[in-house]
Amino acid sequence: MKAGRPAIIVLTPGGLVSARRIAQVIDADIHARTGIDGADETFTEAADHLRALFADSRPIIGLCAAGILIRAVAPLLTDKRAEPPVLAGTEDGASIVPLLGGHHGGNNLARRIAEALDGHAAITTAGDNRFGVALDDPPAGWSLANPQDAKAVMARCLAGGALRLQGDAPWLTQSALPFDVAGADRLVATVKADTGDEKTLIFHPRKLALGLGCERGAGADEIIALIETALAATGLAKNAIACVVSIDLKANEAAILKAADRLGVPARFFTAETLEAETPRLANPSAAVFAEVGCHGVAEGAALAAAGPDGKLVVPKTKSRRATCAIAQATDVIATETIGRARGRLAVVGIGPGASEWLTPEAGDLIRSSETVIGYSYYLDLIDSMIAGKTRIDSPLGEEENRVREALCLAAEGRAVALVSSGDPGIYAMASLVFECLDAGGLPDGAHRAGIVVAPGISAFQAAAARAGAPFGHDFCAISLSDLLTPWPAIEARIKAAAEGDFVVAFYNPVSSRRRHQLADAKAILLRNRPADTPVVVARMLGREGESMTTLRLQDLDPERVDMMTLVVVGSSATRTTKVGNRVYTPRGYEAKRTGG
Repeated sequence: MKAGRPAIIVLTPGGLVSARRIAQVIDADIHARTGIDGADETFTEAADHLRALFADSRPIIGLCAAGILIRAVAPLLTDKRAEPPVLAGTEDGASIVPLLGGHHGGNNLARRIAEALDGHAAITTAGDNRFGVALDDPPAGWSLANPQDAKAVMARCLAGGALRLQGDAPWLTQSALPFDVAGADRLVATVKADTGDEKTLIFHPRKLALGLGCERGAGADEIIALIETALAATGLAKNAIACVVSIDLKANEAAILKAADRLGVPARFFTAETLEAETPRLANPSAAVFAEVGCHGVAEGAALAAAGPDGKLVVPKTKSRRATCAIAQATDVIATETIGRARGRLAVVGIGPGASEWLTPEAGDLIRSSETVIGYSYYLDLIDSMIAGKTRIDSPLGEEENRVREALCLAAEGRAVALVSSGDPGIYAMASLVFECLDAGGLPDGAHRAGIVVAPGISAFQAAAARAGAPFGHDFCAISLSDLLTPWPAIEARIKAAAEGDFVVAFYNPVSSRRRHQLADAKAILLRNRPADTPVVVARMLGREGESMTTLRLQDLDPERVDMMTLVVVGSSATRTTKVGNRVYTPRGYEAKRTGG
């Protein structure tokens, strides 16, 4: 089971301060009951929300009574090995109790939270309390090949049995476990593949670095088959692989990235200079490779660079038709975050009009998983609590191209960057400029190898439509009235085409302090093609403090009462206002279908 992002549950305002401290320590989201300001997400029914989080494998830290959590998730308790951690804590964080999933990260979470808040972690699992270790929950960098056998082995230890240790595992020798050369049960630390049995637990330290090289466009299936062949031939365990490594020229090679994903490990990349420094240790140096990429070996060089100066090549370069792989073993678990660099990622995200409930889960996840967040200051202020502790780069209005280029340069360095827009990033926002800048060039090579992710957001016209009713129920278009980047004659031609085509129109950037005539001109053009009483929606500050929604007739639209924080929606000739409730909608044509008209 792969756990999701932890959620801290707050039911009263008093728990919010502790929740914020905890969120910074364990990188979690704050979920609060509706009416409590400052949370990442809100809910109305606590029990329903807790069950949804639990079903989604989200670790839960409830700053509330344990009984609330127990009663909420009890109907879902079917398989202890598939349960995410559930912790109960006092509002002040003085006591943290793992209720479920103690050996699936819950006990460690409790310890980290208690240490940060100067509280007490009330660990109740027997093995942790007596020996200071859980055999079925090894530390980071280790995995257990046969977790199904751990409970019986630990039970015999608790009953007075002794253990034999084979291999090097400091976390075990530093515990209070009863070791004896005559012990009946064995704990084996090895990079070799082994399934273990009811009396033998196999622990794999992630000491192996898997180096890969390939031709551009090589297939992922070929590379994965090559890896499996190499592992099978040498008897090495897949779970002992700490990372997939290669030259930075391959940072955007889909097959290498897919191989890392298949193995469940990070991909890290080295410069040609770093790999060339490994030449004396290569088993198969190649002048042809040097001529091509500037180092004498990619797969072997990357594996050795990752394994460190004392690492050894345990699988020399093996080849398939279009790929190579090699494996090196380090003397200790490899700290992957300290070697090479990650593939950079630029997430272009839209945060919606401003309300937290209009931020999509994908956009929220991308922002939270970014190291650096860059955007117009006003938009970053709207998500201030979400980006606390990250590198924040504020960019002024009017500096959009510089903002995009800076974001791309940061991604080129291997960072995970979020470029923030309001609304949807592909609608009058930053996404198109990202690709325009990439096409224009003048960026570090790494910018073109970074992963670009565009996360859709709720656009202002969608939010306005939802507030108003359903004005975009039939064909519609969006037109920006700003002539800073588009000549006014071109905008005017589009307005005329929309008017003649009888489209519902959403006007972005309707006016500014300098541009006062455009909305008046647009109104005049539309009045020549549709009724004067056509419904118009004027939406201002959607999803933010000071929000206002006004519905009026086209003839009554006053451009002087509109500003840059306003979106104007003008209906088509078919758009109507309901007889009750003053809701605006544009029928699709179902009435004619019903009546046969």
